[in-house]
Amino acid sequence: FLQACSQQKLSSFDKTQPKFALFEFFEGYSLAYGIFEDRFGNLKRRFKVNISGKRSHEVMGGKSVEQLTLLEDFVYEDGEKQTRVWTIKKDFSENGSEIFKGEAEDVVGTAEGSASGSAFYWQYNIDLKISDNKFRVKFSDWIYQMDNYIAINKATVSKFGVEIGTVTLVFVRGAPASIIGQFDVSTW
Repeated sequence: FLQACSQQKLSSFDKTQPKFALFEFFEGYSLAYGIFEDRFGNLKRRFKVNISGKRSHEVMGGKSVEQLTLLEDFVYEDGEKQTRVWTIKKDFSENGSEIFKGEAEDVVGTAEGSASGSAFYWQYNIDLKISDNKFRVKFSDWIYQMDNYIAINKATVSKFGVEIGTVTLVFVRGAPASIIGQFDVSTW
């Protein structure tokens, strides 16, 4: 299901390293630099994100479920600010592989994904606010962990099955993030 619309297969990354562990990578403080390009490759927006991740456990149906809460504070080059809080839960499929389900206020329904080797893939619908209008779009995210400190995310954004653009993010964590320091999200 998760890869029905993707030409790239998650299983292609089975043997790649380092193994991407979503909860471990985003636990604690990290930051991201991002861009949005329209479907023609024209740069439309630049942004920065402060990210804070906290792991916890919750009892559901008599079993302990691991959970990650991600607080994302965005600042865009044009001065717009945005906050998103993700609640992501780790579960297991019938064959025992990890699956992740995430929710956020502007996400419609539930984001669903999984990891294999150094890659993570998930999809979700989101209501984007542009000016005074809301547009429902679909995100198909691929995150590739490069090493212990860097991951690159490329998301295809589509509406009614037609690609409208791509978002590219570079996540930085650990010592490199500490050297850069948190972004001042009150201004670009």
